[in-house]
Amino acid sequence: MSITVSPVTEVLEKALDGERISDDDAVTLLRSRELVSVGRVANELRNRKHDPDRVTFIIDRNLNYTNICTTDCDFCAFYRSPGDTREGYLLPKPVIFKKIEETLAIGGTGLLMQGGHHPDLGIEYYEDLFRSIKAKYRIHLHALSPPEVQHISRRSRLTIPETLTRLRDAGLDSIPGGGGEVLVDRVRDIIAPKKTKSSEWLNVMRHAHRLGISTTATMMYGHVETLEERVEHMRRVREVQDETGGFRAFFSWTYQDDGNRLGALVPPESRPTSFDYLLTQAVSRIYLDNVPHIGSSWVTQGKKIGQVALQFGADDLGSVMIEENVVSAAGTTHRANTDEFVHLIRSLGKIPVQRDTLYRDVKVWN
Repeated sequence: MSITVSPVTEVLEKALDGERISDDDAVTLLRSRELVSVGRVANELRNRKHDPDRVTFIIDRNLNYTNICTTDCDFCAFYRSPGDTREGYLLPKPVIFKKIEETLAIGGTGLLMQGGHHPDLGIEYYEDLFRSIKAKYRIHLHALSPPEVQHISRRSRLTIPETLTRLRDAGLDSIPGGGGEVLVDRVRDIIAPKKTKSSEWLNVMRHAHRLGISTTATMMYGHVETLEERVEHMRRVREVQDETGGFRAFFSWTYQDDGNRLGALVPPESRPTSFDYLLTQAVSRIYLDNVPHIGSSWVTQGKKIGQVALQFGADDLGSVMIEENVVSAAGTTHRANTDEFVHLIRSLGKIPVQRDTLYRDVKVWN
């Protein structure tokens, strides 16, 4: 008597055998709703890549140096238009320095610095700021998403490699994966028509990797994309990673719908749940076989689901994030501190490990 194996089981067995799954395979997993089975395999693959007993996190600060932006994305409640003298801002150096000092004082090692596409800021502004920071502090500058890099290059009439080289030489250490949203132009034309196109975002990352600048990749989903387009996003990340090896981690999170225009296009019944989040994260671990780390998004999901995500393919709890303005502007305000992170990890029977931006150990809680 022959035993019929389900398509989901076939895909999961293929992954466990070390075979790369296809786009169709990934869609099969996302459509299956078999969260426990998919999560179990994602966790097994995570344990093969990293010590099963350890979970990492970072203490850093998400510093949004300006909210002035010409891109006015429909999903963003954070930005203000140029000329907005009431709520628009550009942080002066003394304020940035004070925020760095606060970060270092609690054991932080990195500064995640992102902002809007300010029409008046060219490459000289960033070179001066980065050099000033590096002259005063020992801190890792994880700064400027690909759309910001592209904006700076256009504003300064430089190529992407020229822009990245000058930023690197001024003190830029690595680049965050912000502005990725979903790397499918049909989606981007709806949610952010003025922003960097998919190929442009990937091109910035490709050039950064060639210049020795490591980066992360992200995905912000749960709005107008299809499951196939979610997988297409991951495929484009995987292809560049095959080429350059420069992505060290992948973080995905769900669209937050408060205070922005995109909410009108996303009916309540189609908004992603915690189940959707965990399933998508698990599939990302299985599909992105060449990306070292998968991070949990507790900032959008809350600490409890963030903790659960550590058993669904994630090996990292992300950032304690002393400060965060973009997600909270869209109505989600989860907060945490180091003691809470240590407790969350220990309660899973794991060893908490503080890391730096490049995933090197800073402190281990035995």
